[in-house]
Amino acid sequence: MRPTRHLYINPSQRIPLLREQKSPEDAPQELKASKTHTHPTSTSTSTSAPLAGSAKPPDASVYFIGNATTIIEWQGLRILTDPNFLHAGDHVHLGPGVTAQRLKNPAVDLHELPPIDLVLLSHYHEDHFDKLVEEKLNRDFTIVSTPHAKGCLTSEAKVGGDGDGAFRAVHDLDTFESLILHIDGSKQDEHDKVPVVKIIAMPGKHVPPGPLEAANNLLGAVPPTNGWLVEMAWCPSAADVDSPLIDPGYRIYISGDTLFVDELKEIPKFIKEQQALARRRHPRSHSTVSDGDDTRIDLMIVHLGGTTIPGPHMPLLMVTMDAKQGVELMKLLNPDLTMPVHFDDYSVFLSPLKDFKTEVANMGEEWRDRVIYLNRGEQFNFEIRGSNEERSYTNIQDTVRY
Repeated sequence: MRPTRHLYINPSQRIPLLREQKSPEDAPQELKASKTHTHPTSTSTSTSAPLAGSAKPPDASVYFIGNATTIIEWQGLRILTDPNFLHAGDHVHLGPGVTAQRLKNPAVDLHELPPIDLVLLSHYHEDHFDKLVEEKLNRDFTIVSTPHAKGCLTSEAKVGGDGDGAFRAVHDLDTFESLILHIDGSKQDEHDKVPVVKIIAMPGKHVPPGPLEAANNLLGAVPPTNGWLVEMAWCPSAADVDSPLIDPGYRIYISGDTLFVDELKEIPKFIKEQQALARRRHPRSHSTVSDGDDTRIDLMIVHLGGTTIPGPHMPLLMVTMDAKQGVELMKLLNPDLTMPVHFDDYSVFLSPLKDFKTEVANMGEEWRDRVIYLNRGEQFNFEIRGSNEERSYTNIQDTVRY
């Protein structure tokens, strides 16, 4: 495993997202949500609210565009996940002889996006990184993805071969490898702390283990996928820049296109081991989150749909979680809140959202307020803990700075 790497991003010095844009100012500067939500235990909702970007609580947000495409925003940093902007009626290629038709339009078009800082791509599949996006994206734009996706995106042969086809700023993370985003130019809080985001690659399998997985590895039909932990925290400005945060103010888990496989059981173990190590190294300075559980997943964004290839009329192989597997993952990871995505956009999705809602209802009363459902164009707002309290960090040697 490679050491933790670092990326320094200044939202005030963005580059254009699209090749056709001369500067970030060419893009719309604000993205309006049709409705905003907070935690289901809160009654605060509103309509036509601007995308969160201020320092006032709640100071972070997730905006749902469609399929697995979201915008995660905090302290001016905007992360675009799995960009897919095809329209209803368009088709994607998902493997040898396998196509799917888009059934729903995204909430906004690609050219309607506000300035973005980073693309977080779970895997190189056309329903997550479509041909329109591949054609239009600025070749110098920052992308974080899998080693397989990096190989595809940086290969002239695979992205056009026209002399300017390869992407030049792709960073790959293998399972449990991490990248720290330092938000340069951001404002300090009253304790001289600055916002930091840590991205950690999580395990996932897009095909069932066993003979089918072995065959897929030979054929390369379905690409490998990552899940992600996205940890947000306030870091003392005087801290060593090679110190990864260990006490996140908010932890998001994005499942990626995975099935419910044994490898996912390593996720809670990994989080507990990391936090236990942190407490041993900093027994006095370490502080925990408000409820005393520093291993908690605050928000799980789960990819559902029960994707079945080659298509709904010729069922062959399910390659993403259906409703039943989705609730099994909820039981395993026990997130404070779950947000389903990737459930009705394509013709190969055979497990609709209503099935997931039924499964959640059958889980019992304790889960009722622990799922949030966003329509396209809606936004979930949340607050990052820790801006008013000291948090601890642990050093890791031999880190690499980009």
